[in-house]
Amino acid sequence: MNAGTGALAPYNHANATIGRAYGLLSQNLQGGSVPGLTYMGSQGNNYAYNSITFPENEERSPWEPFHVQQGFRTTDSTVSVFSGCRSTAYTLGIREKHWREHVRNMLRGMDPHIPPVFVLDPITARQFIDRGGFTKKDALIDWIYENARMPASEFWDYQLVQNYLYPRATFGEEPWASKLKAAPDEMIQMYRREDIHVVVVGGETNGYWRIMGASYAKTVSVDDWR
Repeated sequence: MNAGTGALAPYNHANATIGRAYGLLSQNLQGGSVPGLTYMGSQGNNYAYNSITFPENEERSPWEPFHVQQGFRTTDSTVSVFSGCRSTAYTLGIREKHWREHVRNMLRGMDPHIPPVFVLDPITARQFIDRGGFTKKDALIDWIYENARMPASEFWDYQLVQNYLYPRATFGEEPWASKLKAAPDEMIQMYRREDIHVVVVGGETNGYWRIMGASYAKTVSVDDWR
């Protein structure tokens, strides 16, 4: 698989084929996804066509691989699954002077019902180290958690927050229950820390990177299938 240049694009046979196979299985095993009958997405989501399937660029990443964060050994072959990728914000690199404000703005542009995954080119990962001092991935995640905030009244007024998080808050599930008690103008954290993730992929031809709204599901061993 391709973890370098164009890894998220349709130019690598393995990346594209595996993603398309998953898309077909998902489509056909849940009723065929017939628009208006078994599929009711008004606009649809093009990511569902072949998903987004790529390996992390472990060789060029300045941090430990994602699967190691999940308790696997560096040498283990694994697959990590994320779901619900509907929103994306992207930019080129991080600026020396106002990068904090820029990243906060990107986070505020995401729908807060689903957590962010920072998908970084190795160039940008090193910039986060050089300009932010995040020598460990956990330090960057801590910063994201602390800085992704909005007034409580705005947070609870998002329709998808009402659909998916408000019921959990009314049942007393934390941290949503405490957030529901916040004053309307109190700046509350948009996400749980454990739901924020960072992966490194790309070929270092430029520093483009993105934030994807996606929920991490699970990492499983490929070696166990062999």
